[in-house]
Amino acid sequence: MRGLLAALLIALAGMAAAVEPDEILDDPALEARAREISKDIRCVVCQNEPIDSSNAGVARDLRLLIRERLVAGDSDDEVRQYLVDRYGDYVLFKPPFKPSTYALWLAPFVLLGLGSVAAGVALRRRSMRAGAEALNAEDEARVAELMARYDGDQSRKDD
Repeated sequence: MRGLLAALLIALAGMAAAVEPDEILDDPALEARAREISKDIRCVVCQNEPIDSSNAGVARDLRLLIRERLVAGDSDDEVRQYLVDRYGDYVLFKPPFKPSTYALWLAPFVLLGLGSVAAGVALRRRSMRAGAEALNAEDEARVAELMARYDGDQSRKDD
């Protein structure tokens, strides 16, 4: 339990230290905009972590770049577009739905559909195998006859 708590505290401390004091802008409004943009930008090194909470050097560079662009007078959308022009749609946590990103948006549904079809086929084959093993009426009568004969043989041995 102590180890888990220590690991959690270390992880939280690392996240808290991501935006360094020398990065923070003097203007609170610009800093708030920079933080909001940083939450939606993917760290190109960490991949599933926003640059706002990443300690990677590239994430720091991107945070500084965002702040530079905001200080220069760019709008939030212009800053995002600058990053997309430089790194591609991959840098956004929510890339736009367009032909070049269809795979990103549709792949989960395609994989879910393929998995469902595969599971359905497997279940159908399994039920067909179970159904093939069932005896028809003629076979059941034959088994009953053999069982009766076996029971009769066993009773004679007991006498």
